[in-house]
Amino acid sequence: MSEEFPTFTTDSLADDIRQWGRELGFQQIGIAAIGVENDEAYLMRWLELRRHGEMEYMSRHGRKRARPDELVPGTIRVISARMDYLPPDAAPADDVLADPQLGYISRYALGRDYHKVLRSRLARLADRISGRCAGTQYRAFVDSAPILEKAFARDAGLGWIGKHTNLINRSAGSWFFLGEILTDLPLAIDEPASGHCGTCRACIDVCPTQAIVAPYELDARRCISYLTIELRESIPVEFRKAMGNRIYGCDDCQLVCPWNKFARIAVEKDFAIRHGLDAPQLVELFAWSEEEFLSRTEGSAIRRIGYECWLRNIAVALGNARSTAQVVHALRARADHDSALVREHVAWALDQHRAILPDFFEAG
Repeated sequence: MSEEFPTFTTDSLADDIRQWGRELGFQQIGIAAIGVENDEAYLMRWLELRRHGEMEYMSRHGRKRARPDELVPGTIRVISARMDYLPPDAAPADDVLADPQLGYISRYALGRDYHKVLRSRLARLADRISGRCAGTQYRAFVDSAPILEKAFARDAGLGWIGKHTNLINRSAGSWFFLGEILTDLPLAIDEPASGHCGTCRACIDVCPTQAIVAPYELDARRCISYLTIELRESIPVEFRKAMGNRIYGCDDCQLVCPWNKFARIAVEKDFAIRHGLDAPQLVELFAWSEEEFLSRTEGSAIRRIGYECWLRNIAVALGNARSTAQVVHALRARADHDSALVREHVAWALDQHRAILPDFFEAG
Protein backbone atom coordinates (compact mmCIF):
# COMPACT_ATOMS: atom_id res chain seq x y z
CA MET A 1 0.00 0.00 0.00
CA SER A 2 1.08 3.54 -0.62
CA GLU A 3 3.10 5.28 2.06
CA GLU A 4 2.41 8.80 0.80
CA PHE A 5 -0.89 10.66 0.83
CA PRO A 6 -1.91 14.24 0.02
CA THR A 7 -1.62 16.63 2.90
CA PHE A 8 -4.70 16.56 5.12
CA THR A 9 -5.54 16.47 8.79
CA THR A 10 -6.87 13.13 9.91
CA ASP A 11 -9.59 14.88 11.91
CA SER A 12 -10.90 16.83 8.93
CA LEU A 13 -10.82 13.82 6.62
CA ALA A 14 -12.68 11.71 9.20
CA ASP A 15 -15.33 14.44 9.44
CA ASP A 16 -15.65 14.48 5.66
CA ILE A 17 -16.06 10.69 5.59
CA ARG A 18 -18.87 10.90 8.13
CA GLN A 19 -20.60 13.57 6.06
CA TRP A 20 -20.21 11.60 2.84
CA GLY A 21 -21.63 8.56 4.63
CA ARG A 22 -24.72 10.47 5.71
CA GLU A 23 -25.19 11.71 2.15
CA LEU A 24 -25.13 8.08 0.99
CA GLY A 25 -27.84 7.04 3.43
CA PHE A 26 -25.86 5.75 6.40
CA GLN A 27 -27.05 6.87 9.80
CA GLN A 28 -23.59 6.76 11.37
CA ILE A 29 -19.94 6.30 10.45
CA GLY A 30 -17.17 5.54 12.93
CA ILE A 31 -13.47 4.76 12.72
CA ALA A 32 -11.56 2.17 14.75
CA ALA A 33 -8.02 0.90 15.15
CA ILE A 34 -7.45 -2.76 14.38
CA GLY A 35 -6.59 -4.35 17.74
CA VAL A 36 -9.39 -6.48 19.28
CA GLU A 37 -7.42 -9.04 21.27
CA ASN A 38 -10.13 -9.76 23.85
CA ASP A 39 -12.67 -10.38 21.12
CA GLU A 40 -10.23 -12.70 19.39
CA ALA A 41 -9.91 -14.76 22.57
CA TYR A 42 -13.71 -14.90 22.87
CA LEU A 43 -14.01 -16.03 19.24
CA MET A 44 -11.52 -18.85 19.69
CA ARG A 45 -13.30 -20.10 22.82
CA TRP A 46 -16.66 -19.95 20.99
CA LEU A 47 -15.23 -22.00 18.15
CA GLU A 48 -13.62 -24.50 20.50
CA LEU A 49 -17.01 -25.06 22.13
CA ARG A 50 -18.48 -25.72 18.65
CA ARG A 51 -21.12 -23.07 19.25
CA HIS A 52 -20.95 -22.15 15.58
CA GLY A 53 -22.66 -25.42 14.68
CA GLU A 54 -22.44 -26.26 10.98
CA MET A 55 -21.16 -22.80 10.04
CA GLU A 56 -17.72 -24.08 9.11
CA TYR A 57 -16.91 -20.78 7.42
CA MET A 58 -16.70 -19.30 10.92
CA SER A 59 -13.78 -21.54 11.83
CA ARG A 60 -12.15 -21.62 8.39
CA HIS A 61 -10.35 -18.31 8.91
CA GLY A 62 -9.98 -18.57 12.68
CA ARG A 63 -8.00 -15.70 14.18
CA LYS A 64 -7.94 -13.79 10.89
CA ARG A 65 -11.44 -12.53 11.75
CA ALA A 66 -9.87 -10.40 14.47
CA ARG A 67 -6.89 -9.35 12.37
CA PRO A 68 -8.00 -7.28 9.38
CA ASP A 69 -4.39 -6.53 8.47
CA GLU A 70 -4.00 -10.22 7.66
CA LEU A 71 -7.14 -10.12 5.55
CA VAL A 72 -6.02 -6.99 3.68
CA PRO A 73 -2.30 -6.36 4.26
CA GLY A 74 -1.51 -2.80 5.24
CA THR A 75 -4.83 -2.16 6.95
CA ILE A 76 -4.54 0.15 9.97
CA ARG A 77 -8.14 1.42 10.28
CA VAL A 78 -11.66 0.04 10.03
CA ILE A 79 -14.32 2.47 8.86
CA SER A 80 -17.59 1.10 10.23
CA ALA A 81 -21.01 2.14 8.95
CA ARG A 82 -24.55 1.45 10.10
CA MET A 83 -27.88 1.80 8.32
CA ASP A 84 -31.33 1.48 9.93
CA TYR A 85 -33.55 -1.23 8.45
CA LEU A 86 -36.79 -1.37 10.43
CA PRO A 87 -39.37 -1.17 7.60
CA PRO A 88 -42.19 1.37 7.72
CA ASP A 89 -45.81 0.19 7.87
CA ALA A 90 -44.90 -3.38 8.84
CA ALA A 91 -47.50 -5.39 10.74
CA PRO A 92 -46.68 -5.29 14.46
CA ALA A 93 -44.22 -8.10 15.13
CA ASP A 94 -45.93 -9.15 18.35
CA ASP A 95 -49.26 -9.50 16.53
CA VAL A 96 -47.72 -11.74 13.88
CA LEU A 97 -45.97 -13.91 16.44
CA ALA A 98 -49.24 -14.27 18.37
CA ASP A 99 -51.13 -15.63 15.35
CA PRO A 100 -49.99 -19.21 14.65
CA GLN A 101 -51.59 -19.22 11.20
CA LEU A 102 -49.18 -16.49 10.06
CA GLY A 103 -45.50 -16.83 9.27
CA TYR A 104 -42.97 -14.61 10.99
CA ILE A 105 -40.01 -13.39 8.94
CA SER A 106 -37.21 -11.44 10.59
CA ARG A 107 -37.77 -7.75 9.96
CA TYR A 108 -34.38 -7.33 8.30
CA ALA A 109 -35.41 -9.63 5.43
CA LEU A 110 -38.69 -7.96 4.44
CA GLY A 111 -37.12 -5.70 1.83
CA ARG A 112 -34.24 -5.85 -0.62
CA ASP A 113 -31.16 -7.87 0.28
CA TYR A 114 -29.10 -5.61 2.52
CA HIS A 115 -25.84 -7.02 1.18
CA LYS A 116 -26.55 -5.41 -2.18
CA VAL A 117 -27.75 -2.12 -0.74
CA LEU A 118 -24.89 -1.53 1.68
CA ARG A 119 -22.18 -2.89 -0.58
CA SER A 120 -22.95 -0.42 -3.36
CA ARG A 121 -23.09 2.50 -0.90
CA LEU A 122 -19.81 1.51 0.75
CA ALA A 123 -18.16 1.23 -2.64
CA ARG A 124 -19.29 4.77 -3.45
CA LEU A 125 -18.01 6.00 -0.11
CA ALA A 126 -14.67 4.31 -0.69
CA ASP A 127 -14.46 5.90 -4.14
CA ARG A 128 -14.94 9.34 -2.60
CA ILE A 129 -12.19 8.67 -0.09
CA SER A 130 -9.92 7.42 -2.86
CA GLY A 131 -10.70 10.54 -4.89
CA ARG A 132 -9.52 12.69 -2.01
CA CYS A 133 -6.52 10.51 -1.22
CA ALA A 134 -5.12 9.13 -4.45
CA GLY A 135 -2.91 6.12 -3.86
CA THR A 136 -4.78 4.71 -0.90
CA GLN A 137 -6.10 1.17 -1.08
CA TYR A 138 -9.22 -0.22 0.53
CA ARG A 139 -11.68 -3.11 0.64
CA ALA A 140 -15.38 -2.79 1.46
CA PHE A 141 -17.33 -5.63 3.09
CA VAL A 142 -20.91 -6.46 4.07
CA ASP A 143 -20.97 -9.94 5.61
CA SER A 144 -18.64 -10.91 2.79
CA ALA A 145 -15.36 -11.33 4.63
CA PRO A 146 -14.11 -12.96 7.83
CA ILE A 147 -14.15 -9.95 10.13
CA LEU A 148 -15.50 -9.34 13.63
CA GLU A 149 -17.71 -6.50 12.48
CA LYS A 150 -19.50 -5.93 15.80
CA ALA A 151 -16.23 -5.63 17.70
CA PHE A 152 -14.87 -3.05 15.29
CA ALA A 153 -18.21 -1.21 15.19
CA ARG A 154 -18.10 -1.01 18.99
CA ASP A 155 -14.57 0.36 18.90
CA ALA A 156 -15.70 2.84 16.24
CA GLY A 157 -18.30 4.19 18.66
CA LEU A 158 -21.39 2.80 16.87
CA GLY A 159 -22.70 0.94 19.91
CA TRP A 160 -21.97 -1.78 22.44
CA ILE A 161 -22.38 -5.52 22.13
CA GLY A 162 -25.42 -6.48 24.17
CA LYS A 163 -26.08 -9.62 26.18
CA HIS A 164 -27.77 -11.10 23.11
CA THR A 165 -24.52 -10.42 21.16
CA ASN A 166 -26.14 -7.87 18.84
CA LEU A 167 -24.84 -4.31 18.64
CA ILE A 168 -26.95 -1.73 20.50
CA ASN A 169 -26.80 2.00 19.88
CA ARG A 170 -27.88 4.22 22.76
CA SER A 171 -29.96 6.51 20.54
CA ALA A 172 -31.02 4.06 17.81
CA GLY A 173 -31.51 0.63 19.37
CA SER A 174 -30.34 -2.38 17.39
CA TRP A 175 -32.41 -2.54 14.20
CA PHE A 176 -29.57 -1.69 11.82
CA PHE A 177 -27.09 -3.26 9.42
CA LEU A 178 -23.31 -2.94 9.55
CA GLY A 179 -20.65 -2.67 6.87
CA GLU A 180 -16.93 -1.94 6.84
CA ILE A 181 -14.17 -0.41 4.80
CA LEU A 182 -10.63 -1.54 5.58
CA THR A 183 -8.09 1.15 4.79
CA ASP A 184 -4.44 2.08 5.10
CA LEU A 185 -5.27 5.72 5.87
CA PRO A 186 -4.08 6.94 9.31
CA LEU A 187 -7.47 8.38 10.19
CA ALA A 188 -8.35 9.77 13.60
CA ILE A 189 -10.20 7.08 15.56
CA ASP A 190 -13.40 7.38 17.58
CA GLU A 191 -14.00 6.60 21.22
CA PRO A 192 -15.29 3.05 21.74
CA ALA A 193 -18.87 2.78 22.97
CA SER A 194 -19.44 1.78 26.58
CA GLY A 195 -21.95 -0.87 27.59
CA HIS A 196 -25.38 -0.06 29.02
CA CYS A 197 -27.17 -3.39 29.50
CA GLY A 198 -26.87 -3.16 33.27
CA THR A 199 -28.76 -5.88 35.13
CA CYS A 200 -31.34 -6.32 32.35
CA ARG A 201 -31.74 -9.90 31.13
CA ALA A 202 -34.90 -9.56 29.05
CA CYS A 203 -33.24 -10.97 25.93
CA ILE A 204 -31.93 -13.99 27.83
CA ASP A 205 -35.30 -14.79 29.37
CA VAL A 206 -37.37 -14.35 26.20
CA CYS A 207 -35.28 -16.55 23.86
CA PRO A 208 -37.61 -19.41 22.83
CA THR A 209 -34.80 -21.95 22.65
CA GLN A 210 -32.53 -20.59 25.42
CA ALA A 211 -29.81 -19.89 22.86
CA ILE A 212 -28.31 -17.10 25.00
CA VAL A 213 -26.62 -19.50 27.39
CA ALA A 214 -25.09 -16.70 29.49
CA PRO A 215 -24.81 -12.92 29.21
CA TYR A 216 -22.91 -12.13 26.00
CA GLU A 217 -22.73 -15.84 25.04
CA LEU A 218 -24.80 -17.25 22.18
CA ASP A 219 -24.93 -20.91 21.22
CA ALA A 220 -25.86 -20.68 17.54
CA ARG A 221 -26.87 -24.35 17.51
CA ARG A 222 -29.91 -23.41 19.58
CA CYS A 223 -30.70 -20.12 17.84
CA ILE A 224 -33.80 -20.00 15.62
CA SER A 225 -32.02 -17.72 13.16
CA TYR A 226 -29.35 -20.39 12.75
CA LEU A 227 -31.89 -23.22 12.57
CA THR A 228 -34.02 -21.55 9.89
CA ILE A 229 -31.27 -19.90 7.82
CA GLU A 230 -27.85 -21.49 8.28
CA LEU A 231 -28.74 -25.11 9.00
CA ARG A 232 -29.30 -27.17 5.86
CA GLU A 233 -30.20 -30.42 7.59
CA SER A 234 -33.09 -31.55 9.77
CA ILE A 235 -34.13 -29.14 12.48
CA PRO A 236 -33.64 -30.92 15.83
CA VAL A 237 -37.00 -32.11 17.14
CA GLU A 238 -36.29 -30.59 20.54
CA PHE A 239 -36.50 -27.07 19.05
CA ARG A 240 -39.44 -27.43 16.66
CA LYS A 241 -42.25 -26.54 19.07
CA ALA A 242 -40.28 -23.59 20.41
CA MET A 243 -39.88 -22.22 16.88
CA GLY A 244 -43.58 -21.42 16.77
CA ASN A 245 -44.35 -19.64 13.52
CA ARG A 246 -40.85 -18.25 12.89
CA ILE A 247 -39.97 -19.33 9.37
CA TYR A 248 -36.97 -17.10 8.62
CA GLY A 249 -34.92 -15.77 11.47
CA CYS A 250 -36.01 -14.59 14.90
CA ASP A 251 -36.23 -11.12 16.43
CA ASP A 252 -37.41 -11.92 19.94
CA CYS A 253 -34.25 -10.70 21.68
CA GLN A 254 -34.50 -7.37 19.87
CA LEU A 255 -38.24 -7.01 20.35
CA VAL A 256 -37.89 -7.05 24.14
CA CYS A 257 -34.75 -4.91 24.34
CA PRO A 258 -35.67 -1.67 26.16
CA TRP A 259 -33.16 0.27 24.07
CA ASN A 260 -35.24 -0.35 20.98
CA LYS A 261 -37.74 2.24 22.15
CA PHE A 262 -35.23 4.58 20.50
CA ALA A 263 -35.10 2.60 17.24
CA ARG A 264 -35.86 4.56 14.12
CA ILE A 265 -37.85 3.56 11.06
CA ALA A 266 -35.74 3.03 7.94
CA VAL A 267 -35.67 5.84 5.43
CA GLU A 268 -34.04 3.65 2.79
CA LYS A 269 -36.74 2.78 0.25
CA ASP A 270 -35.07 -0.53 -0.61
CA PHE A 271 -36.01 -1.82 2.85
CA ALA A 272 -39.75 -1.37 2.24
CA ILE A 273 -41.87 -4.53 2.58
CA ARG A 274 -42.16 -6.77 -0.46
CA HIS A 275 -44.95 -9.21 -1.33
CA GLY A 276 -46.76 -8.75 1.98
CA LEU A 277 -44.23 -10.88 3.82
CA ASP A 278 -44.64 -8.92 7.06
CA ALA A 279 -47.75 -10.99 7.95
CA PRO A 280 -48.18 -13.83 5.42
CA GLN A 281 -50.53 -16.79 5.71
CA LEU A 282 -48.53 -19.97 6.22
CA VAL A 283 -50.84 -22.06 4.05
CA GLU A 284 -50.39 -19.67 1.15
CA LEU A 285 -46.60 -19.65 1.48
CA PHE A 286 -46.51 -23.45 1.64
CA ALA A 287 -48.38 -23.63 -1.66
CA TRP A 288 -45.71 -21.66 -3.54
CA SER A 289 -44.04 -23.57 -6.34
CA GLU A 290 -40.28 -23.32 -6.62
CA GLU A 291 -40.75 -20.86 -9.49
CA GLU A 292 -42.96 -18.69 -7.29
CA PHE A 293 -40.43 -18.86 -4.49
CA LEU A 294 -37.63 -17.73 -6.77
CA SER A 295 -39.76 -14.98 -8.29
CA ARG A 296 -41.07 -13.57 -5.02
CA THR A 297 -37.71 -13.68 -3.26
CA GLU A 298 -35.75 -12.16 -6.13
CA GLY A 299 -33.38 -9.56 -4.70
CA SER A 300 -34.21 -10.73 -1.15
CA ALA A 301 -31.96 -12.24 1.52
CA ILE A 302 -34.56 -14.99 1.91
CA ARG A 303 -33.59 -16.63 -1.36
CA ARG A 304 -30.26 -17.79 0.04
CA ILE A 305 -31.87 -20.59 2.07
CA GLY A 306 -33.34 -22.21 -1.04
CA TYR A 307 -36.76 -23.65 -1.71
CA GLU A 308 -36.21 -26.91 0.17
CA CYS A 309 -35.35 -25.21 3.48
CA TRP A 310 -38.17 -22.72 2.90
CA LEU A 311 -40.67 -25.62 2.81
CA ARG A 312 -38.92 -27.31 5.75
CA ASN A 313 -39.31 -24.19 7.90
CA ILE A 314 -42.95 -23.63 6.95
CA ALA A 315 -43.78 -27.27 7.62
CA VAL A 316 -42.56 -26.85 11.20
CA ALA A 317 -44.63 -23.68 11.58
CA LEU A 318 -47.70 -25.47 10.21
CA GLY A 319 -47.10 -28.20 12.77
CA ASN A 320 -47.37 -25.48 15.41
CA ALA A 321 -50.43 -23.85 13.82
CA ARG A 322 -54.02 -24.34 14.94
CA SER A 323 -55.38 -27.71 13.88
CA THR A 324 -57.69 -27.00 10.98
CA ALA A 325 -58.72 -28.88 7.87
CA GLN A 326 -56.95 -26.25 5.76
CA VAL A 327 -53.66 -26.77 7.58
CA VAL A 328 -53.86 -30.56 7.35
CA HIS A 329 -54.76 -30.44 3.66
CA ALA A 330 -51.78 -28.15 2.98
CA LEU A 331 -49.41 -30.52 4.75
CA ARG A 332 -50.80 -33.61 3.06
CA ALA A 333 -50.26 -31.98 -0.31
CA ARG A 334 -46.50 -32.05 0.43
CA ALA A 335 -46.39 -35.44 2.18
CA ASP A 336 -44.86 -37.12 -0.88
CA HIS A 337 -42.51 -34.28 -1.82
CA ASP A 338 -39.37 -35.22 -3.73
CA SER A 339 -37.19 -33.98 -0.88
CA ALA A 340 -36.68 -36.36 2.04
CA LEU A 341 -35.96 -33.32 4.20
CA VAL A 342 -39.36 -31.82 3.41
CA ARG A 343 -41.15 -35.16 3.84
CA GLU A 344 -39.63 -35.63 7.29
CA HIS A 345 -40.78 -32.26 8.57
CA VAL A 346 -44.23 -32.62 6.99
CA ALA A 347 -44.65 -35.99 8.72
CA TRP A 348 -43.70 -34.41 12.04
CA ALA A 349 -46.15 -31.57 11.47
CA LEU A 350 -48.99 -33.93 10.61
CA ASP A 351 -48.31 -35.89 13.81
CA GLN A 352 -48.86 -32.68 15.81
CA HIS A 353 -52.43 -32.49 14.49
CA ARG A 354 -53.26 -36.20 14.50
CA ALA A 355 -54.10 -36.35 18.19
CA ILE A 356 -56.30 -33.25 17.97
CA LEU A 357 -58.19 -34.29 14.84
CA PRO A 358 -58.22 -38.10 14.98
CA ASP A 359 -61.54 -38.41 13.18
CA PHE A 360 -60.34 -36.21 10.37
CA PHE A 361 -57.27 -38.41 9.84
CA GLU A 362 -59.30 -41.62 9.97
CA ALA A 363 -61.66 -40.20 7.35
CA GLY A 364 -58.63 -39.60 5.11
